[in-house]
Amino acid sequence: MANPTAAMLVIGDEILSGRTRDANMHYLAGELTAVGITLSEVRIVSDDRDAIVAAVKALSAAYDTVFTSGGIGPTHDDITADCMAESFGQSIDVRADARAILQAHYDKAGTDLNEARLRMARIPADAALIDNPVSAAPGFIIENVHVMAGVPSVFKAMVASVLPTLTGGAPMLSETLTVYRGEGDIAGPFGELAKAYPSLSMGSYPFQRDGKYGANLVVRGQDAVLLEEAMGKLSEIFA
Repeated sequence: MANPTAAMLVIGDEILSGRTRDANMHYLAGELTAVGITLSEVRIVSDDRDAIVAAVKALSAAYDTVFTSGGIGPTHDDITADCMAESFGQSIDVRADARAILQAHYDKAGTDLNEARLRMARIPADAALIDNPVSAAPGFIIENVHVMAGVPSVFKAMVASVLPTLTGGAPMLSETLTVYRGEGDIAGPFGELAKAYPSLSMGSYPFQRDGKYGANLVVRGQDAVLLEEAMGKLSEIFA
């Protein structure tokens, strides 16, 4: 049986402009791989309502689970929550449960829960909250979409809250062989090995180090015995 599938939607002009380097995709991919959920697609969209709504609808329909990052903060350009409500035809307003979480957090910090901060309690009507032990402001789950913060430390905490609630499959295993040959020399025999093991995924990732060309040959799969067998043959080929 195939593993469950997932997609990620990264939201924010700052990512597309190059001002911010996204670290959340790399982290999420590793966490999902470990629990046997296949991250099949990642999209990056600007802070544009129509673009976000279109992407959410498409990804939600195509994959078992969707994760988003970015756009649920207190500023005017944080429009993700409204877009999620629109995507699934739900109303959105300040929710009492989300407000109580924020109120307790800011009371403890001796900080005013002002109008801007209260924006982070605006949650679609039927969404379930995602715990945020870092900065309190919750993410939320609406249908099969998990809406989370863009700040990496908060995103990681929210992923940790969500993963135990998901059904995974067989973890994806990975082995790597580093070969100091050009890809033109590697391609033929590596391709033949890939044909011999259709249930495994094989990829070549070239590099140049100290004036030498080479490639990391990566073999991935769920069957540990088959993976080791293929790696053994790969080592023999490029010994």
